[in-house]
Amino acid sequence: MKFKRQSGLFLHPTSLPGKYGIGSLGNEAYQFIDFLAEAGQNLWQICPLGPTGYGDSPYQCFSAFAGNHMLVSLESLVEDEFLSQEELDNDIDFDQDKVEYGKVIDFKLPLLKKAFSRFKAKVDKREYTSFCENNAEWLEDYALFRAVKSSFDERPWHEWDEDIKLRNKEAMDRYKAELSTDIEFQQFIQYIFFKQWTKVKDYANDKGIKIIGDIPIFVAMDSADAWANPEVFLFDEDMKPTKVAGVPPDYFSETGQLWGNPLYDWDKLKETNYSWWVKRIEALLEVADIVRIDHFRGFAAYWAVPYGDKTAINGEWKKAPGMELFKTIKDELGELPIIVEDLGTITKDVEELKECFDFPGMEILQFAFDANEDNNLPPNEFTTDNCVVYTGTHDNNTTLGWYNEDATDQDKEDLYQYLNQHLSHRHDDISWDLMELAWKSRAIISLAPLQDVFSLDSDARFNTPGVLGGNWDWKYRVEMLTEKRATTLKEMTKRHNRL
Repeated sequence: MKFKRQSGLFLHPTSLPGKYGIGSLGNEAYQFIDFLAEAGQNLWQICPLGPTGYGDSPYQCFSAFAGNHMLVSLESLVEDEFLSQEELDNDIDFDQDKVEYGKVIDFKLPLLKKAFSRFKAKVDKREYTSFCENNAEWLEDYALFRAVKSSFDERPWHEWDEDIKLRNKEAMDRYKAELSTDIEFQQFIQYIFFKQWTKVKDYANDKGIKIIGDIPIFVAMDSADAWANPEVFLFDEDMKPTKVAGVPPDYFSETGQLWGNPLYDWDKLKETNYSWWVKRIEALLEVADIVRIDHFRGFAAYWAVPYGDKTAINGEWKKAPGMELFKTIKDELGELPIIVEDLGTITKDVEELKECFDFPGMEILQFAFDANEDNNLPPNEFTTDNCVVYTGTHDNNTTLGWYNEDATDQDKEDLYQYLNQHLSHRHDDISWDLMELAWKSRAIISLAPLQDVFSLDSDARFNTPGVLGGNWDWKYRVEMLTEKRATTLKEMTKRHNRL
């Protein structure tokens, strides 16, 4: 799909300035959309919207289809008369700059259950019933998965009792009966999540703003997807993985990276005409307008590591049927509004796959001026306009943090010379100068994390790959969305023909 020249900002909804410890799909989401519109932006990019588990990563969700109920707006539930304002009033001292996930869960979950109890007394449930029927294919398994998981003190499914782990019919029927209320609660909070998100997306679309959603190529091992669909993964008869995902040793790691995600049984998927993947893309296009696919190179070939290994050293490259898969998806769903993450060492087969479907790849400006990064081009050397340029992504430091802490003196000198040579409009602010470069570039889409609009340092970094704890928790404060920043961003956008 050919995109028009445009620009936007990256912000995951958890980073919205929610009153109750985490961003939500309430007023703060609409205020951010208003800021985007005022600033002349066309795009809002987010991380996966799924329910997160240990580590709080949106890239390790309990479901590829469900929504994160911690994003549900409690104020909207007051408007729906499922909660009272008094029940929201509390003396909890929520951090204004960081999401404290444990504290948020402890506060919000009892209120969501209270809202559910009032919903059950409601006479007219036609909208809810329709939602459950339309999403039954994933919702029933997900709701059961979460209810059973709760009954096992949140242990991963491969540690459950054998009968329910292996989905024996008698066990499935028994748990459905015993946990019927918990199952219905899970369905209810999914109904509320998607009802609220649909309103947010519609509001954005009405303002001329499209949502860029995100699909990680792999699902989490501890997910409803893996438990409910073992036939599409490389599992043995006991539902243990035979091989798991990772990346091979390289300059940065002698042992590679062992991700541990289950790998797809592409032969089995082919037998169903890749229906699971078609449904996954289709589901994301219900909540987003454009799809970003993470780790795209895995659709050409993936690194398969024997299950049980402690490192990724003993893995091997396996071919993946990317050409056939995306042709099938295109045949089923039509023209594909997809952009792909093709960072790192990209082989010829990945390039051929990307070019065959005309998918825009990614360029990262921080990498272009980092001597430690190879094969990354500054904007005037981009070989095509069919790409998406970022100042940095959710995995990068903020631009100011990178400049102050990560860039060498030589990196800074090279960048300074480049800016002087190629920018006639300077900001005396490295974050905005890199944004100016991105917006000026020939790339069809330019994007920046909201942190760069605020010129924030590494304290506002969203994620540091390979580091446990302290990730995914940054939030902004509503007073940061100033009229001056919106005006400056709109002027820059107009200057480079991206309005």
